[in-house]
Amino acid sequence: MHAKLALADGTVFTGRGFGATGETLGEVVFNTSMAGYQEVLTDPSYTGQIVTMTYPLIGNYGTTADDEESNAVRVAGFIVRELTRVPSNFRSDRDLDSYLKASNVVGIEGIDTRALVRRLRVRGSMNGILSTADLDDASLVAKARAFPGMEGRDLVSEVVPKQSFKWDKGFGAFADHVLPHRPATKKVVAIDYGMKWNILRCLTQVGCDVTVVPGTASADEVLAHNPDGIFLSNGPGDPAAVGYAINTVKQLIPKKPLFGICLGHQLLGLALGASTFKLKFGHRGANQPVRNELTKQIEITTQNHGFAVDPTTLPKDVQPTHINLNDNTLEGLRHTTLPVFSVQYHPEAAAGPHDSSYLFEEFRKLMD
Repeated sequence: MHAKLALADGTVFTGRGFGATGETLGEVVFNTSMAGYQEVLTDPSYTGQIVTMTYPLIGNYGTTADDEESNAVRVAGFIVRELTRVPSNFRSDRDLDSYLKASNVVGIEGIDTRALVRRLRVRGSMNGILSTADLDDASLVAKARAFPGMEGRDLVSEVVPKQSFKWDKGFGAFADHVLPHRPATKKVVAIDYGMKWNILRCLTQVGCDVTVVPGTASADEVLAHNPDGIFLSNGPGDPAAVGYAINTVKQLIPKKPLFGICLGHQLLGLALGASTFKLKFGHRGANQPVRNELTKQIEITTQNHGFAVDPTTLPKDVQPTHINLNDNTLEGLRHTTLPVFSVQYHPEAAAGPHDSSYLFEEFRKLMD
C-alpha cells in the first residue's frame, strides 16, 4: 500500500502504508526513544501530532494493554523506518500494524527517517499530512500548508475526561524497587489535562488516594474534594491557549501543595506570572540530561514537550530547580515560600529512566 508524507515546506516522502488507510494532518515531530513506542502512541500529549521514531526498527515486541498510557491511541499519525510485522514477546497481544488499524491511525514505513529528522532539526517542527488516499504531491503540500499550527490551539479540551473519577487500578505492573509502597494516607486531586496513567500509578504507589478531575474544573470544584495536595498533569497543545486552566491554577496556588508535570509545569509557570514560548523542534525522547540545580546531580530523563517556560520571566519568589543540559532551557521550578513545585520532564515514564522518581516522594512529603 503506497503512502506519502508531505511537509508544509514542500518536501514529500514516499513509503508504504500500515495501520489504517486514509489521511491525517498534524504537526510532524520526532522521538529519540529506542523503546516505548506504545507509551508514545497512547500519550495524550501527542494529540494533534504525527510522530516519527528515530530508532530504525519499531514494533519488534508488539503491543499489550498493560503498557497503555490512556484509553486510546492519541497520535495523529505514526512514522517509522522499518516496521516489524511479526513481533517476538510473550506479553504481546497484537502486532503494531493491527493495533493502529484497530485505532484508525495511519502509519507509514520505508521512508528515510534520518533525512526527515535532520530537516525537522534544521527547520523546526512543521505541519504535515500523511496519506494513503491522496497521493498527489501538490495537493498534499497545499493541505499541509493550510493546516493550523500548534501555537494558540487549545487541545486540552479534546482529551480531558468528561467527568471526575477515582483511580482504583493501583500501581499495577509499574511497581518496582524505585518507589516505596506506602498505604494510601494522602488525598490528592489530579487535574487531568491529558494525563498519562503511569502518573496515577506512581502517586498511588507513594501513598496517595487519587481523585481525577477534568482539566476544565474550577478551583471550587477541585477544593470541594478537600485534598491534601493537588497534581497538575501533562497534556497537549499551547499552554498559553488554555486560559481557563491558568485561572484555576492561580486560585489554587495559595490553597494547597501543588506538583506539576510537563503541561502542568507550564501552566503553573504562567499562573505564577512567567511566560512560555515554542521550542524549535521540542524535546521528545528517553535520554535527555537534566541538572538538578539544588543538588547538582544529573538526571537522565524522559521528555515530551514543544513549549517551555521562559526562565527570564520568573518572578523573584520562584527559583529554577532543573536545567536541560542540551540547550539550557528550564526544566523545573519551585516557589520559595509556598509548597509549590513542578518539572518539565516526565519522572513517571515507564519506558524511560527512573532517575527522577524521587519527585513523587517529595510531593508526598510536601503534603505532610
